[in-house]
Amino acid sequence: MALDQKKQSILEFVQENPSFSSREIYDGKNWSVSYATLKRYLTQLISENLIDPIGHGRGRKYVISPVYELLISIDIQSYFERETDEREIKSKFDFDLIRNVLVNTKIFNEDEMDHLNGLHEQFRKNISNLSKSAFQKEMERLAIDLSWKSSQIEGNTYSLLETERLLKEKEAAEGKSKDEATMLLNHKAAIDFIVENPTYVEPLSIASIEDIHSILVEGLNIDRNIRKGRVGISGTNYTPLDNEFQIKNALQDMCALVNGRENVFEKGLLLLILISYIQPFLDGNKRTARIIGNAIFIQHKYCPISFRTIDSMEYKKAILIFYEQNNLTTFKDIFMNQYEFAVNTYF
Repeated sequence: MALDQKKQSILEFVQENPSFSSREIYDGKNWSVSYATLKRYLTQLISENLIDPIGHGRGRKYVISPVYELLISIDIQSYFERETDEREIKSKFDFDLIRNVLVNTKIFNEDEMDHLNGLHEQFRKNISNLSKSAFQKEMERLAIDLSWKSSQIEGNTYSLLETERLLKEKEAAEGKSKDEATMLLNHKAAIDFIVENPTYVEPLSIASIEDIHSILVEGLNIDRNIRKGRVGISGTNYTPLDNEFQIKNALQDMCALVNGRENVFEKGLLLLILISYIQPFLDGNKRTARIIGNAIFIQHKYCPISFRTIDSMEYKKAILIFYEQNNLTTFKDIFMNQYEFAVNTYF
């Protein structure tokens, strides 16, 4: 989030001094602007949904808005220099994040949308010059890359070449487990399913999410359907919901949020991050998120994302930052970079 330096300074001051009045903010630092100018900045920050006013008149106070926490940049290197138990985090699932924060937030600013829309137009131009068979060949190439990278993020040790041989020739790699091959084959089956049924996840429903998850975990001794108990996440003290009915409520909120959005990029990004955040299944949550996020793109004839060049650890760190801080910026950067890579690499 790029901000005027003066606005950024005010935001930092409000964050450090919550519930100060405008006069207290003005007196608390040498701003080199008049009191009237400072109040104008505060009004602008309210309109940008970055700070929230509390009260009215002379008694009005100011606090940081949840939207600011969602979109402000975080230094990922500094953040992870602290050990898990040393980080101050939001340890519990926050229903308000979906119901009241994300529902009122534009995920991408104007410059970001211009860039993404330009990439989409480039994709449309590219595929307009492809024959049906050439398009299918490129989709097959992307599906192999996505199957490989999505599995690698989850610890699968197949190389890209071994994955290609498995998916094309059904030849398993020597020295690899059967489960690793099954995971990759299931990814390809899930991608084939959404290509053949492009409207399956719109409108999005809990049932369609469960169906995609079932394809991904077939033969892997992983429970299907919404989990009924606790699940732990390594590397973080964030604890997802542990009640089946609350999990379903969270999924319903997510579906309503995504179905209510017109912006396809926002739909895809929200699904990628929120299915992971909710953790509706005992295993396979991030895999499900990546497939369903791409299903939205395929449904609307946008370029799917393979995530081929993202470092697995950087992906996991971006997810952890969202779990722990409800901050979307690091993952959004990954999303935009990988969308650009996909448009420039496939089709």
